[in-house]
Amino acid sequence: MKSFRAMYSARASLRRLSSISHRPIEHFSTQPHYTEINLHDEVLIEGKANARAAVLNRPSVLNSLTTSMVSRLKKLYESWEENNDIGFVMMKGSGRAFCAGGDVVTLYRLLNEGKQEECKEFFRTLYSFVYLLGTYLKPNVAILDGITMGPGVGISVPGTFCVATDKTVFGHPETQIGFHPDSGASFYLSRLPGYLGEYLALTGDTLNGVDMLACGLASHFCLNARLEWIEERLAKLITDDPSVIETSLKDYGDLVYPDKRSVLHKIETIDRCFGQDTVEEIIDALENEVATAYDDWCTLTLKKLKQASPLSLKVSLLSIREGRFQSLDQCLAREYRISLRALSNQVSNDFCEGVRARLVDKDYAPKWDPPSLEDVSKDMVNYHFAPLSGLEPELDLPTALREPFV
Repeated sequence: MKSFRAMYSARASLRRLSSISHRPIEHFSTQPHYTEINLHDEVLIEGKANARAAVLNRPSVLNSLTTSMVSRLKKLYESWEENNDIGFVMMKGSGRAFCAGGDVVTLYRLLNEGKQEECKEFFRTLYSFVYLLGTYLKPNVAILDGITMGPGVGISVPGTFCVATDKTVFGHPETQIGFHPDSGASFYLSRLPGYLGEYLALTGDTLNGVDMLACGLASHFCLNARLEWIEERLAKLITDDPSVIETSLKDYGDLVYPDKRSVLHKIETIDRCFGQDTVEEIIDALENEVATAYDDWCTLTLKKLKQASPLSLKVSLLSIREGRFQSLDQCLAREYRISLRALSNQVSNDFCEGVRARLVDKDYAPKWDPPSLEDVSKDMVNYHFAPLSGLEPELDLPTALREPFV
């Protein structure tokens, strides 16, 4: 039977969102740990007392995720959950990023080599780990000290505690590379205030750490200079009680408010525009705002939308809208369908074209197909959401063993 503390840990993060070879154990630190690194150790382990930390360790590529990294994380978290000597776990990143997302350049190259099955395995493994994290029975803390984007958000925000800092840069830029916000994004973005989730999903705009705290994506905020104090405090804890960990994080946290430049001050405009039913109507609403208010922010937002893949915009909007009424496992299952359809090139090659234009050749001139919103048919969009064929299994999550959350 699940203990009260375990149930509290597994549910705490989702309540927050709804309301808005092993290496030797080393010192438990929230700062990146620089030692002699084995090239195969893309996920390091640190720990002390009854805690463990996973350290994403590909700083040269902003800790972008590979299948082997996510597989290692999943195995570690499963073993730590079963180990009675471990009370809580943490995750952090080396260098100037927590995690910039999936290694899409590697996926691009695999697709060009005809290795589609390897790409599918990446998404299966990634989404399974996100589900594990979202239903984890022990308190877990993510330190988002740096760039945190795409799947980097998915492997942190569903956890019990997320600590943002003054170095945090959050974003979901997937529509700019012909993809969709995934790794549970349709679950947590759809639960943000108003239509902020739609805005972030479609434009790829970024939030800082203060904004993350204000809108509920982060549970705590701490200045980068004070992380060492959190390190010392957590290293001394011998507990599996989330309230004890929360008190420690709160004691060294900072009281902050969004500054006047924050997009959160635009929430009324965001709701008026991004609460529309279609992408075309969203653009019309923004153009009306520009015409009546001469708002530079609206002009910039329109520019971001017009740079994105038209197909990705429509798929992403529908995904977020469906996510509002679905549990985490249902969101991941739907996102898996969308991801596999995006990889298939049956309707469009926008994912490969977007990665090529922005991350490989860097000409920043993707040739989207379909090239405009009016060319994106309902059938094209619906294809991404339809059940997979009999030869292609759906995402298999252990919902009978790990209770899904609404």
